[in-house]
Amino acid sequence: MYGKLRMSAEQTEDLKAFERRLTEVIDKLQPTARIWRLLLILVSVLTAVGAWTWLWDPQTTQVPLSHSLLNHPFFAISCIVLIILFLFGIHKRVVAPSIIASRCRQVLADYNMSCDDTGKLILKPRPTRYKDLMSK
Repeated sequence: MYGKLRMSAEQTEDLKAFERRLTEVIDKLQPTARIWRLLLILVSVLTAVGAWTWLWDPQTTQVPLSHSLLNHPFFAISCIVLIILFLFGIHKRVVAPSIIASRCRQVLADYNMSCDDTGKLILKPRPTRYKDLMSK
């Protein structure tokens, strides 16, 4: 009675359908996340290059900040673009597939299951009643 329980065909089909849908959702988010990652990397590198030129300018320490930023429009614009990207949530869009996977792992843990980063289900072995009694 306490041995391995078998899943019905309907339960198996439900799990397969859930897994297909989960992998579909994560796969659909991957290309968009890659584009956002590339954009974030590009703007970050441009900001770093602009910051480098701004910091090594000898006039930076001699003029007020507003004049210094006006003398270096490349740095000022790239900083503004980077700030706008973060205000619009680029940090969430970059990691969206992993957020979905981690939230699914939290929910699936209640059912003794998990999933990998691509959405494939991982069925964990159920503890049998006999093993539970012997461990006490």
